[in-house]
Parts: sequence; C-alpha cells; structure tokens
Amino acid sequence: MYNYLTSGKLFSKTEKRLTEFFEMIGGLSSFSVRFFKEVFIPPYEIEQIRKHMIELGMKTLPIVGVTGFIIGLVIAMQLSPVLIRFGAEAFLPGSVGISIVRELGPVICALIFAGRVSSGIGAELGSMRVTEQIDALETLSTNPVKYLVVPRFLALSLTLPLLTLYADILGIFGGYLVCVYKLGISSSMYLNITFDALLYKDVFTGLGKTVFFGMIIAWVSCYEGFNVEGGAEGVGRATTRSVVTTFILIITADCFFTALFYFVVP
Repeated sequence: MYNYLTSGKLFSKTEKRLTEFFEMIGGLSSFSVRFFKEVFIPPYEIEQIRKHMIELGMKTLPIVGVTGFIIGLVIAMQLSPVLIRFGAEAFLPGSVGISIVRELGPVICALIFAGRVSSGIGAELGSMRVTEQIDALETLSTNPVKYLVVPRFLALSLTLPLLTLYADILGIFGGYLVCVYKLGISSSMYLNITFDALLYKDVFTGLGKTVFFGMIIAWVSCYEGFNVEGGAEGVGRATTRSVVTTFILIITADCFFTALFYFVVP
C-alpha cells in the first residue's frame, strides 16, 4: 500500500513537472513569435539601448575583469607543473591564450553576466507585471515588447562581446604574470607565442557566440518577467527560473557552437 501511494505521488509530481515544462516551451514559443515581429522593425529606442548598455555593462565590468584575471592566473599555475615535467613550458603562453579566448573567457563571462543581469531583468519586469505597469503601457497604446524587451535584447547582445574581450585581455595578462615572473619567459616571447598560437577563428568564434549568449539571457529573463503570476512570491520564482534556465541554455549553446565550429566546419 505504501509503495502504491509513493508511486502515485511520484507519478503526480512527474506529471506536474512535465506539464510545467511543456507550458514553458509553449510560452517561450509564443513570446518568441511576438518578440521577433518587433526586433527587426525600426524605429528603436536608442536612448534606452544606450542606458541599458551602460547600466548593465559598466556595473558588471569590475567582477568580469577580476574573474578573467584570476582565471588566467589559475590556468597558468595549473598547467605550468605539467608542462615543466615534459619540458614543454614554452607551450604555456599559447595554451593559456587559446583556452581563455576559445572557451573559458566567453562561457565564464556569460555565466557571470547572466547571474547578475537575468535576475535583475526578471525581477524588474516581474515587478512591473505584478504592479500592472505593463498593462498600463498596453492601455496607453504602447507596445511593451517594443519598449521593454527589444532595447534590453539589443543592449545585452552588444554588451556581452565587449565584456568578454575585456575578460580575455585580463586573463592573458594573468597568464603573463605567471610565465614571466615564475618561469622566466621574456615579455616579448610570451606575447609572440600567444599571438602565434591564436587564430582569427578562435577570436571571432569566441566573441561571436557571446552575441547569442546575450540573446539567450535577454530572451529568457524577459519572458520570465513578462509571465509572472502570484505577486511577490511569483517574482522570486521567476527570478530563480530565469537564472537557472539561462545557465543551462548557455552551456548547451556553447556545446553546440564548439561542435559546429571545430568539428563540423573545417
């Protein structure tokens, strides 16, 4: 009897989770159709885009810079004992540069940006939904998607590549400190090896996929904010879902782009 009840509860919870998942997929699809009708149609709120780029980008700049610098230090410190063991310490600058520019810089920067920005956007738009400000915009014949979502979408898509480039530079500088002051590699040699190892493809693919990461962050967080239900408690749930969902989608998209650029496209 206990097993029967337990299995019944388990089935009920599974059914509820599946229902919520498919409702979210349907809601995202509907929201996407509504959004893409607006994003490619001018005019754009240039002042709003500039405002969000400054507000979201500049305030994230310190933590992204510190994180990129520490990642460069850690990679160099982790790889140096292994490469020294095989007498291949000359490969350390190139290894640090490639790993940061291709993968760690874009992904870590996107996750940090998502953690800070998606929660803020979800909470902000969710509060507007709960307090009926979005409904008021519709009453005043103002398209809330055009006014609230499109500027954030464009701002995040433009800001994240710039932040990633900044994090990449500081990460390479972190590797520079380890190579120059611990291994005795000259500054010119470090820079020459690093830039010889990096290809244009590495730089452009690393920065290019961050454009899509920014789109994912804006898309999910705005969707969650627009569909808040249940007052302040609903705002908290939407904020949590937006962060978790963006993390999962960013990692999944990174796997897809890595397979596309380095295994499918020669």
